[in-house]
Amino acid sequence: MTQFLSAFFIALTTTFLATPLTIILAKKYKLIDDPKLRPHPAHIHKKVVPRAGGLPIFLGIVLSMLLFTGISQINLGIILSLTILLVVGLLDDALVEFKPGTRLALQFIPAVIAVFSGIGIDFITSPFGGILRLDGWRLDFFGFQINVIADLFAIVWIVWIQNCVNWSKGVDGQMPTITFVAFLTIGFVSLNFLNLGDSGQYLPTLLSFICAGSSLGFLFFNWHPAKIFPGFSGSTILGFMIAVLSIFSSAKLAVALLVLLIPATDFFYTFFRRILEKKSPLKGDRKHLHHLLLKRGLTSTQITLLYGASCAILGVLAANLESQGKVFTIILVGVLVLGSLLWLHLLSNREEQNEAE
Repeated sequence: MTQFLSAFFIALTTTFLATPLTIILAKKYKLIDDPKLRPHPAHIHKKVVPRAGGLPIFLGIVLSMLLFTGISQINLGIILSLTILLVVGLLDDALVEFKPGTRLALQFIPAVIAVFSGIGIDFITSPFGGILRLDGWRLDFFGFQINVIADLFAIVWIVWIQNCVNWSKGVDGQMPTITFVAFLTIGFVSLNFLNLGDSGQYLPTLLSFICAGSSLGFLFFNWHPAKIFPGFSGSTILGFMIAVLSIFSSAKLAVALLVLLIPATDFFYTFFRRILEKKSPLKGDRKHLHHLLLKRGLTSTQITLLYGASCAILGVLAANLESQGKVFTIILVGVLVLGSLLWLHLLSNREEQNEAE
């Protein structure tokens, strides 16, 4: 446990010290979010804020990885993937903005790299007992062994979790609070398996505590009023690591899904709502759950604390429930969150109609 705590504090300290320097560099090289120059329907801030939050997060994770883990194919795959996400995110911060479709396409590159480096979902645990194998259909591709269904599932999972996290950074402190709780949950679940004798859980446990430390180090500067935003790079880097570690830690996909259930439900609701409204599902708006809560009078800090507390409660449940209990909780809480979204959305529409009249 001592090494895990050391890795946690090294990542926290590295990110914490690198963030003020990043703020200076972001201002110097115009990696900023200026509402006047870069209007976005989902943004609620009024002032200019640096965007390059992915850089200190990247440094905290990668430097800690190099210090505490050896060089392996999987580690190199993770670092290369994070580097790509960092570059794409910084370019997005520097440019007016990538088109949503382009950004989505670029997210598949690190996911494919991660899978080819050895990160895959060969099975999932069935809530009805036993396991469901996903590695039955295999192809040989220029010397690479591809498990078609398993690898496709892993790629989609990684890209989806990146976007769930990316869509959950609407208010100050929201995103790093969610990821901090998620990484701690995955870390303690992995640690439990490690203590039970599963030596394969050492790396995911270590990486989970590293990422938790980096999330917390960044949160100090992203808390309201935010001195820096995570940007596309920060959210996708942390989302990528949650997805990868949920695969790593004995395929604990249900654990990650349960912790991220509120942002995941908001993602699905928003995605299909936009389609029904005949809009691009990738085009931002101000109708996410956090936006609806802001309209009801909650502050940014209250919303962040609400998300953090909810994720923490779901994380405790995820760490203690069996497979059937996790599935039941996912369904129950998912329905409650979906119902709340529909009700808040209806209230918002009625208020807009009344104002128009």
